[in-house]
Amino acid sequence: MNEMIEQRIKEANGRLKNNYCGLRIEQIGGRLYIRGTLPPKALLGKNKPYQQRISAANANADGVKIAERLAKKISVQIDAKTFDWADYLDLELAEDKKTIGELIVDFEKEYFLRRTKTFKTETTWNVEYVSVLKFLPQNDVLSIEILKDIIIQKSKPDTRSRKRFASTLTIFAKFAGLNADFSELSGNYSLSKRRPREIPSDKQIQDSFYLIQNDSWRWVYGIMSAYGLRNHEVFYVDLATLKPGKGITITDGKTGSRIVWPLHPEWFDVFELAFPKCPKIDLDRPNRVIGETVTRYFRRANIPFSPYDLRHAWAIRSLEYGIDISLAAKQMGHSLEVHSRLYHSWIDEKAHQRAFDLALSKRDRPLPP
Repeated sequence: MNEMIEQRIKEANGRLKNNYCGLRIEQIGGRLYIRGTLPPKALLGKNKPYQQRISAANANADGVKIAERLAKKISVQIDAKTFDWADYLDLELAEDKKTIGELIVDFEKEYFLRRTKTFKTETTWNVEYVSVLKFLPQNDVLSIEILKDIIIQKSKPDTRSRKRFASTLTIFAKFAGLNADFSELSGNYSLSKRRPREIPSDKQIQDSFYLIQNDSWRWVYGIMSAYGLRNHEVFYVDLATLKPGKGITITDGKTGSRIVWPLHPEWFDVFELAFPKCPKIDLDRPNRVIGETVTRYFRRANIPFSPYDLRHAWAIRSLEYGIDISLAAKQMGHSLEVHSRLYHSWIDEKAHQRAFDLALSKRDRPLPP
């Protein structure tokens, strides 16, 4: 956003606020909009005012003046109950002439106006938005019918893909000023519907350690096994905190900084973790790409399971250790809800039996009368 225009918009919004006007001016791409709580449009099935936009003018110095006058006029009409969407039909129709491709460009600009551009936010943009928006006909005028057709044609019911398409295109529709909600198309997908995974046993994990010949990658494998780290997080371990029986600090990564403890603590010695030899790789890349480097090495070393299975095994082990689920979730960098739905859906009958046997072996367990 041009700094001069940004300052003029800020000053205009300050004047509107001082005059008790409930509307504000905002810029999206090369256009200025009036945004606020406006009466519902006819035939949209709503009967109460809600947050909407009205296209006002081009984003330049004169446009700010036009938008400010328009905001004052609309505010007076709302107070006098004389506001009529028909008075603004020409503005709406003019904005509707933007192609889907142009709207996507504006949408991306607004996305990064609200978020600092980093590897993490760029990855989210590409995974959650670009992967869906690329299927839209770029030269067409946006409509609810187009969005609905894309959801149905490009994703299968009751899948993670369908849920992403419905969620992303609902957000995009609201950005474009369409009153659309595609949540009813999401289906019944949830993390709890995933089939239990074949998680390697602790013996398999320990035996596979010796398949790795490279000392640096052996250390990576060992610390992921003991601490349940994500692939890329091994490169963000604060080595000063690496001590037997103590929690280590993860300084960065998908969910930021946190402390996590080893399960089993004996693996600190077995896997020789006190002598870190982290591989030298390019860290000036998205976390996803860094993680793929780890996955590729596991394949080359013929490890019979994926790196993430070490993390899943840690989660199950935390149950067997009797660690409170909220503490385990925090150590893994999850919300309690995600931890419960994701990992507990993958815990198999054997893990439940081991946890049950452990509970029975406790001397202070409850007894029947």
